[in-house]
Amino acid sequence: MLPAVSGISEPVDRVSVLEAVTDVGLRHMKLDEFLRAVLARIQQLFEVDTTSVLLYDTAAEVLTVEASVGMDEVGHGVTVPLGVGFTGRVAATRAPVILDRVDHTTVMSPLLWRRGLRALLGVPMLVGGDLVGVLHVGSVTPRRFTDEDTQLLHLVADRVALTIQAEVSGAERAAATALQRSLLPTRFPAIDGLSFAARYIPGTGMTVGGDWYDVFTLPGDRLGVVIGDVAGHGLAAAVVMGRLRSALRAYALIYGSPAEVLTNLHAKVSHFEQRSMATVAYGVIDLATSRLTLSLAGHLPPALALPGQAATLLTARPGIPIGLGLTPPWPRRDTVIDLPAGSVLALYTDGLVERPGHSLDPYLRRFLDAITHDDPNSICTQVTETLLGTAPARDDVALLVVRLTPS
Repeated sequence: MLPAVSGISEPVDRVSVLEAVTDVGLRHMKLDEFLRAVLARIQQLFEVDTTSVLLYDTAAEVLTVEASVGMDEVGHGVTVPLGVGFTGRVAATRAPVILDRVDHTTVMSPLLWRRGLRALLGVPMLVGGDLVGVLHVGSVTPRRFTDEDTQLLHLVADRVALTIQAEVSGAERAAATALQRSLLPTRFPAIDGLSFAARYIPGTGMTVGGDWYDVFTLPGDRLGVVIGDVAGHGLAAAVVMGRLRSALRAYALIYGSPAEVLTNLHAKVSHFEQRSMATVAYGVIDLATSRLTLSLAGHLPPALALPGQAATLLTARPGIPIGLGLTPPWPRRDTVIDLPAGSVLALYTDGLVERPGHSLDPYLRRFLDAITHDDPNSICTQVTETLLGTAPARDDVALLVVRLTPS
């Protein structure tokens, strides 16, 4: 580590700063190695004693130390809530903060003031207005950070933020993809008289989102069918989707009524995951009577094509979406529908039929017209070709088709 200094003897050269964060030799490093290398160069260029990068967790609304030079913040698992202390204030205001007094009244982390720091400069790391984290530098001797110091540290922070976002986004996409693939059914239950097919298509520029479908057997010769859409995309949405899927399966073993299952799922999400929201359609098919009992939580109604007839949308009371701490204005209800042999049931998410700035009705009609009485796999292909064509889907799309074998 460099010895403590009282100030910058020479103005920091902007070209040197740019070279420090755009060095080709840094591009092939892992993220932690890249950050340590850049922080070491910042320490030299700005003639400071400590440099640190904290990343922002949007779900938890906290900052976590990712890398530091001149002080071991990483090994102590330091986290800072948004708006609390020095770095929390930088993150909350998205503006630079300069401290000339570093103690327990101004800084949350004891490591900073116990290190003997006398001055701190912190700047937000932003990409397109989104907060990535905070970059800060500190001196153990009195020092007055200038406007030029702030501008140059901003320059560094912008370049570092782009690298972090690219690396983190790639890692999150990979994790979300693996998670969703592990949760979506790879095979359907083998049940006499029923056949299934499904599609999941991620939206443009996305690896995965929160759309999912599920089919599972239940005690009493029953079958559960689910389609759902968690608000948002990426790893956070995939994680919530996994939790909802597991919770719904558990409640399905306890409660026979789909409405009761969705009522308890809503209570669970509203209490434990108050910022999450999802729409869900859950139905139970009684295999002995060929009857579907259906309940909707803010989701578009499934389509049903009876033998020899065109498909129509099922009429069922929609109910409010799952989550957000909302109180249902009325109890959730079940709707019972007969499924004669040869019927085709199609459940889908809104990405299939919704287009920004366009009416929903024409796309719903195209969807219904595309449902035939062929095998489920052919129906899925026909529906996706009709609604999506060759253009990439703008939003995630999930489609589940169930066909009762004709008598």
